[in-house]
Amino acid sequence: MPSSPVIAFIGAGSVVFTKDLLHDLVSMPELADCTVRLHDIDAERLATAEGIAHRMAEQVGAKPTVSTHLSLAEAVDGADFCINAINVGGHPATVTDFEVPAAYGLRQTIGDTLGVGGIFRALRTYPALDAIADAMRAGCPDAWLLNYTNPMSMNVTYLARRHPDINVLGLCHSVFWTVHDLCELLGVPLEGTSYRAAGVNHQAWLLHWEHEGRDLYPLLDERIAADPELRRRVRVDMYRRLGRYPTETSEHSSEYLPWYLHHDSEVERLRIPVGDYVGISAGNLAEYAATRDLLRSDEPLETADATEYAPQVIHSLVTGTPRVIHATVANHGLIDGLPAGLGVEVPLALDAAGPAPVAVGALPAACAALNRSFLNVVDLVAEAAYAGDPLLVRQAAMLDPNTASTLTVDQIWSLCDAMVAAHGDRLPAPLRVPLAP
Repeated sequence: MPSSPVIAFIGAGSVVFTKDLLHDLVSMPELADCTVRLHDIDAERLATAEGIAHRMAEQVGAKPTVSTHLSLAEAVDGADFCINAINVGGHPATVTDFEVPAAYGLRQTIGDTLGVGGIFRALRTYPALDAIADAMRAGCPDAWLLNYTNPMSMNVTYLARRHPDINVLGLCHSVFWTVHDLCELLGVPLEGTSYRAAGVNHQAWLLHWEHEGRDLYPLLDERIAADPELRRRVRVDMYRRLGRYPTETSEHSSEYLPWYLHHDSEVERLRIPVGDYVGISAGNLAEYAATRDLLRSDEPLETADATEYAPQVIHSLVTGTPRVIHATVANHGLIDGLPAGLGVEVPLALDAAGPAPVAVGALPAACAALNRSFLNVVDLVAEAAYAGDPLLVRQAAMLDPNTASTLTVDQIWSLCDAMVAAHGDRLPAPLRVPLAP
């Protein structure tokens, strides 16, 4: 691994995310002179990303070599790392993922991981993943693809199935921030805390959580027992019933299960923000515009340590600094009882030898059962695109826990046809057809 790596940012027009990654990256002295290649299909957003890169480098005193590329092949040629943060279809596609299911009475909160929203977000992302894999195969076959694009498990599963020669890590900060926020809730310093989680991205489980050798779960139990408002959170409710704390927010967690969103009383009891991500997505547009306008002035960009994993991966592989993070990889003997070859989230050891996923054995029985339900949908969606089979899309939706608990099978098929029509040529060609049962 070269001491001054070449890093391609694919989807660099996601400028707020790019800003946070670049800040963490060039703030590391050993990476301050790296080469950054910014790629996006939107020229205006790409220019804004370039402005962010130069402003950020100036603010932290780094001197990376920065270039912009509308050509994907040009951006990744000779790269050591490719960071993927694309959102195919942007805000309009996100609105479609919510409005069409809502017309059928299907509630969603985030819609980017599982459910009808997650299914169609994956299907419109897969052609772009094919293009990225092909470009890397031609221009940087030994590089690491660090994927941030959701739906994480579906995307990593698809890449492992269709492009097994591409090195892929799925990165998400949910495990870290779950532990960070829990420690803050309990008044326990993060320093000195050890933890380990495993499962599926956005539905992993905190298996081990100690501070200086003290198990913190009993302290969490006391905190929950003393605060009725804490018990009005989906993942606290899940923890009380399942025995392990889930590593994603209540908004996310609620839509991967059959128990909550279908019931008005549960939505109220657990304060579930139905349709939340539409507002978040609109807010991202506003934040992009504000950042673009800020670059026209001399005002500094707001900076903070985002504790993102990609800079840590790059730093460890370049310098040999050992770290353990959590990442999504194909399940090859890593979690007992979950299907082989599908994207699972496990601890990942990093050093100069490269990423090394850590086998965790068996999960608690109920946690594993929920993960299998999750992965049933993942498997069928990836296979639908791999095989070009539109029937598998409908079957995936039928097996989705929230969708199956809300709609009849005829409604599910009709909804899938409506989603196909709404997304049109964003989807792989073989899947752009209505399908009668």
